[in-house]
Amino acid sequence: MKKSLFPLLLGGLAIGTTEFVMMGLLPDIAANLNISIPVAGHLISSYALGVVVGAPLLVMIGGSYPPKKILLGLMVMFTVFNTASAFAPNNLMLLIARFFAGLPHGAFFGVGAVVASRLAEPGKQAQAISVMFAGLTIANLAMVPVATWVGHNYLWRYTFGIVALIGIITLLFLYLWMPALPANRTGNARSELQIFKSTETWLIILITAIGTSGLFCWISYIAPLMTEVSGFKSANVSYILVLAGFGMVVGNIIGGRLADKFRPVIATAWLLAAMAVTLLCIFLFSGNQILSLLLTFVAGALSIALAAPIQILMINTSKGAEMLGAGITQAAFNTGNAWGAFIGGIPISMGLGFNWPSLVGMLMAILGVGFTWVLIRRSTKVAV
Repeated sequence: MKKSLFPLLLGGLAIGTTEFVMMGLLPDIAANLNISIPVAGHLISSYALGVVVGAPLLVMIGGSYPPKKILLGLMVMFTVFNTASAFAPNNLMLLIARFFAGLPHGAFFGVGAVVASRLAEPGKQAQAISVMFAGLTIANLAMVPVATWVGHNYLWRYTFGIVALIGIITLLFLYLWMPALPANRTGNARSELQIFKSTETWLIILITAIGTSGLFCWISYIAPLMTEVSGFKSANVSYILVLAGFGMVVGNIIGGRLADKFRPVIATAWLLAAMAVTLLCIFLFSGNQILSLLLTFVAGALSIALAAPIQILMINTSKGAEMLGAGITQAAFNTGNAWGAFIGGIPISMGLGFNWPSLVGMLMAILGVGFTWVLIRRSTKVAV
């Protein structure tokens, strides 16, 4: 791994921790703030909404600045509002803090993806981007379980203090090791917005926002799924999240290699199809503890394997506005996050079991496959 990519990995670690730790802490936050688990799930949606708003907005505002300055500014914002999350006195203030903490998320990954591709060797752009997303996988393998354990056994507020500390460390390494690349804006905000006139752009947004929402239907409620359906003790949830994180480590490597070896759109189609099958199996077999653990690993792997192919797909489609395109992809991912957490909570609110969100997720993944098929048909004459 290039030294210059390490600050991006750290940023991915910080962002991945704050995004995914909420899934394991929902019962603890709900109990502490005296709200229901579906209502606590709105905290996931609030953060995701912040990503959706912040990704294109902050990229367009900062697009004329050198990438290093943009990344430093985004990480300062991230650290401040995660600190605010730790001190939020009630559910409303926590919702607001989570929204603002989400604003720099998509922009950081969007700018970081373009920076990684510029620093990569020819033909290895997706693998360079996967280094940044490796931070997400390490977060889920190590930091999320640790932070979940801390929040469950002590207080959930300490978790966000840990996230803020990682943010400070990320700032240090961005300052020390991130190369001072020049700004690479060839047009202006108005000209870059022309990418929204492309049908291909909207198809990728739909693939990302709807297809990946299936994942978030499942993972948003993984803690009660494992305790109420699979029959694990609450104390074991942290270890189960380690297993999901290990799956993400494996999936990130696979996704990066698939996107460099095959057309990203083809890799995306197969990964979404595999996700649909896996989510159906989670719905059917979560009552079996061994199968539940195996499916947790597989679903974790598929979740992050999609990241690099979809990111490269959008960058290739957004010529002249790559940074904005990459930021939009992150906004779409977190639209899927918010939408998945919301619709996944509907069957729970109706009194159905905690395995039902995965069935809803399967339907979303199938829709994603459908949009990918349309994109493949449109790209038969020009490779995407």
